[in-house]
Amino acid sequence: MDDLLADFLTETHEGLTALDSALLRLERTPDDQPTLSEVFRLVHTIKGTCGFLGLSRLQAVAHAAENVLGRYRDGSLPVTPAAISLILSSLDRIKAIVAGLESAGAEPAGDDAALIEALNEAAEGRSVAVAAPAAPPKAEAPASATGVPKAHAAEA
Repeated sequence: MDDLLADFLTETHEGLTALDSALLRLERTPDDQPTLSEVFRLVHTIKGTCGFLGLSRLQAVAHAAENVLGRYRDGSLPVTPAAISLILSSLDRIKAIVAGLESAGAEPAGDDAALIEALNEAAEGRSVAVAAPAAPPKAEAPASATGVPKAHAAEA
């Protein structure tokens, strides 16, 4: 694994840990503007670095999540429990892709179209539906990992 990717993975893990905490705070206080700004900034950083490293799958998911978060941050969409669940779904997908990057050194194959469509619809104010999580990754084939590594339902 090259040094740039290793650094990205380290920084992304730190960002994802911070995102988990921030989203739990946001769940409790949906109108917390500093927390909304923090969540947006962390996802924006992941997205930007993905573009630099050519991680197109990860960038597409992060970009769609960033668009929704931008609407929440600027107040044009309300932060609701369904909105938080949708963002948590996108973070779970990001975590799964990052896990594939760690294990294989490349983005795992996967289809994020349903999640990205749900995020795009939410950003346009059409709906806030939670896309169904993909199946968990198989141990014998990490390159096909598209699943959700951790359920957030128990954390609420």
